[in-house]
Amino acid sequence: MLARPYARTVLSFFAGLGLGLSLIIAIGAQNVFVLRQGLKREHVLPVVIICAISDAVLIIAGVIGLGFLIETAPWLVPVARWLGGGFLVFYGLLAARRAWKPSGETLLVETTEAQEGADAAASGSSSAATLTAPRTVTHARLGTVLLTALALTWLNPNVYLDTVLMLGSIASTHGDTRWMFAAGAVLASFLWFFALGFGARYLGRWLRTPRAWRMLDAGIAVLMLVLGVNLVLPVFYG
Repeated sequence: MLARPYARTVLSFFAGLGLGLSLIIAIGAQNVFVLRQGLKREHVLPVVIICAISDAVLIIAGVIGLGFLIETAPWLVPVARWLGGGFLVFYGLLAARRAWKPSGETLLVETTEAQEGADAAASGSSSAATLTAPRTVTHARLGTVLLTALALTWLNPNVYLDTVLMLGSIASTHGDTRWMFAAGAVLASFLWFFALGFGARYLGRWLRTPRAWRMLDAGIAVLMLVLGVNLVLPVFYG
């Protein structure tokens, strides 16, 4: 039953969605920045759009590039399958390690609400100055925020490994349904960044503790390990 075309299409889409979420949810400087902007309610929409579209461009580039190589050299399919499976298992073990022993980067998340409170207090004490501030200040601040978002996305070497190489190679193993896999991964980026940015007031209270990130990393580890093993020993698709 699962070999039917529509079943393969659906499975590829959800495989991309699950893997995309697993890769992007892992705590990092970009997620901390989006979370803080959401807590401050400052230029949230431009930030999440830049981060999501950047991920989409990189994912599509990976699928196109790896897809072209697979068409010219079909023998790369098993290579991509084993490399992709190896990457997934490796990342799953890293997530399990983070769950077992959280990194110091989690402290950045814990301080976001404290920083937001300090910012709110500062803005409240200088409300008169805020009312008379020139509009150019807002534009300058927006530019700085956007440049920071771009730098955290495009100057991070790991993003190329995750999106272009890993997602591209794994998408190539899905054959004709690789674009559904890519669509799932792109949707994962949009869902996560919009949820993190606009739901920061609610997510921030939950994600600020090391225990919450450990539980999240544990779930990511299980999902990645399952996907990695299934990639080299196909059960649900392949």
